[in-house]
Amino acid sequence: MDTSSPTALLDLARKRYDRTLELLERMVVTESPTGDAEGVTAVADQVRELFAEHDAEIAVHAGEWGTHLVLDIPGAGSKRDAAPVLFIGHSDTVWPTGTLETMPFRVDEGIAYGPGIFDMKSGLLMMHQGLSVSTELGLSRPPVRVIVVGDEEIGSPSSRELLLASAEGTSAALGFESPHPGGALKVGRLGSTRLRLEVTGRASHAALDPEGGVNAIEELVDQILALREIIGSAQQTAPGDVLCNVGTIAGGGKTNVVPAAASVEVGLRFRAPEVENQVLASIRELTPVRSDAQLEVRTLSQRPAWQADAADEALLATVEAAAADAGLAAVGGRPAAGAGDTNFLGSSLATLDGLGPDGAGAHADHEQVRLESIPERIALLAALLARL
Repeated sequence: MDTSSPTALLDLARKRYDRTLELLERMVVTESPTGDAEGVTAVADQVRELFAEHDAEIAVHAGEWGTHLVLDIPGAGSKRDAAPVLFIGHSDTVWPTGTLETMPFRVDEGIAYGPGIFDMKSGLLMMHQGLSVSTELGLSRPPVRVIVVGDEEIGSPSSRELLLASAEGTSAALGFESPHPGGALKVGRLGSTRLRLEVTGRASHAALDPEGGVNAIEELVDQILALREIIGSAQQTAPGDVLCNVGTIAGGGKTNVVPAAASVEVGLRFRAPEVENQVLASIRELTPVRSDAQLEVRTLSQRPAWQADAADEALLATVEAAAADAGLAAVGGRPAAGAGDTNFLGSSLATLDGLGPDGAGAHADHEQVRLESIPERIALLAALLARL
């Protein structure tokens, strides 16, 4: 790699520390909960402003969830005509507007805190700063396509097709979500599916005409038991490959009325695609126990299981070589329990995730980033682009 010393990348990244921290604070204090189109778009605007220095061709996709961005950045040097590498990120967070009042951005003993700082506003900055260091050192790199969506935290319902389209023609996908504790990358993710089971019964007076009604709540209870049987059977066949959480339940109104409607929302996690397909097919084949009841199974969001393959492991080996180029310790990588947008691509494209800086507390009130890891991740990305 064309650098003057093994530490050239890291030295340059460290010189950007103050500016990076300033940009990080600006982004964190711009609250952007999923569904707040104004806040999500404001963060997307900051990303557009940053990437303007890279001569990016910018496509803005506006919608009810806010702005989704796709930015195409030309390559440099001998690799300028190579297939692009896809960078994946999101601008939305799980934190409601007003969280900054009780959880402000702050820096304490080398740790920065704030809502969304770890998941994943710091990762958005790593994309930009890594490219900037690469450019400043005059390194050859392939073109880069960046996608930043605004609805990732609820399963990317409006951006999934855009993500899949953006991946066409790319050579690899790099996700900038938070890494494992200590900085190891995410190589494989559990699949995640959110379902709603909706039961329609028939209302009647619970005392004057009990036989005329169809109790939707009682039907729903039987359906939940049937669901548990499906999950239990899968867990016996493939221990540890299925997780199920009955997250919300609703229905009924008054004790003297036979309830006409009831529903339950269920979160499912799968390690293996074949188990995922079998369980979901069985749930969708559920039928009402009561002859006059109706049952509908709705898919709220679905991210397929991503099991690491040889292409992912080869990409991880390239990351390790890049870490050595930048004078950094080995990075490491292993599967993750949480799902993300890289789930959509892991089975079809060499993929890694977790290239954001080290930290802790995603979705928790102690959400934080270890500031020393920020220049390390910037240097790693610049070195990786030089090797891809």
